[in-house]
Amino acid sequence: MSGIASRAAIVGVGQTEFSKNSGRSTLRMALETIMEALDDAGLKPSDIDGVVKMASNREIEETDLARALGLRNLRFFGEINYGGGAGSATVAHAATAVAAGQADVVVTFRSLNERSERRFGESTAGGGIAGWRAYYIPIGLVTPAQWMAIFGRRYLHEFGHDTDAFGMVTVLSRRNAATNPHAMMYQRPITIDDHRNAEWIAEPLRLLDCCLDTDGASCAIVASAETARRCSGTPVWIRAATQGMGSAAETMTSWQRGSLTHLEEHDAAAQDLYRAAEVTPDDIDVLLVYDHFTPMVLMTLEAYGFAERGRAPDRFREGFFDL
Repeated sequence: MSGIASRAAIVGVGQTEFSKNSGRSTLRMALETIMEALDDAGLKPSDIDGVVKMASNREIEETDLARALGLRNLRFFGEINYGGGAGSATVAHAATAVAAGQADVVVTFRSLNERSERRFGESTAGGGIAGWRAYYIPIGLVTPAQWMAIFGRRYLHEFGHDTDAFGMVTVLSRRNAATNPHAMMYQRPITIDDHRNAEWIAEPLRLLDCCLDTDGASCAIVASAETARRCSGTPVWIRAATQGMGSAAETMTSWQRGSLTHLEEHDAAAQDLYRAAEVTPDDIDVLLVYDHFTPMVLMTLEAYGFAERGRAPDRFREGFFDL
């Protein structure tokens, strides 16, 4: 069993609505979700002694939160790099800090005006280009959709699928979102024909295969076992948490590998996770996968053992992932 098992728990959660225009600052949204999560847990701002945030929230400093919440001190604070797929690592780092005695109540959050203020999905390259992007942007590989399309094309070719393989992911994701009043796509399910008729963005990806640029914020509070037991709700105990990177890694463009149809970082994280938690995929009842671009969802499910390589689309056809 992992070193954090039974030592840390999620005791409260909060979230804003998710929309095209929040109409408020990222700091204000972060504070809204933190206060909601504290209320959910039956805790007060003065209980907070740690913060872990996403690197994408560098405009919100820990000092900003401390002033706004009236905190006297933070014993632990950290930041997680990379994009949405790394969001769960905020909870992993918080749990590790709590298990090590570095903090007792840690706020984890992300707050973005991804749609109304900045569009990560847009092509805005110009001026000097440094780092790994210097190899791709000059030849037209500028946006995340274009980067993900390379993985998607290889997946279809290698395993003999057509783009309905991606469409089934979108249809199920939208069906689930349509039941969530907070979701940007609340009460807006789609069909496989909607996917087939959607405009191309970067073949083989259509509009409905691509990550939504969205305004919103969410928060989860991680607390020690002692504190969790006195919180108002039922604590969700963290059994294990892992991270992975894989070889020859780049941010969203890890093409210099032996295969483009499986994700080394997920392979590594999954193996460590199941070993630390002492469970197998057959033990899992509820699964939440980051659904940014549809090809990556299929490869993630395969890496975590919910389908053989190249066969995740078959499991969607069988209804295996339906609620």
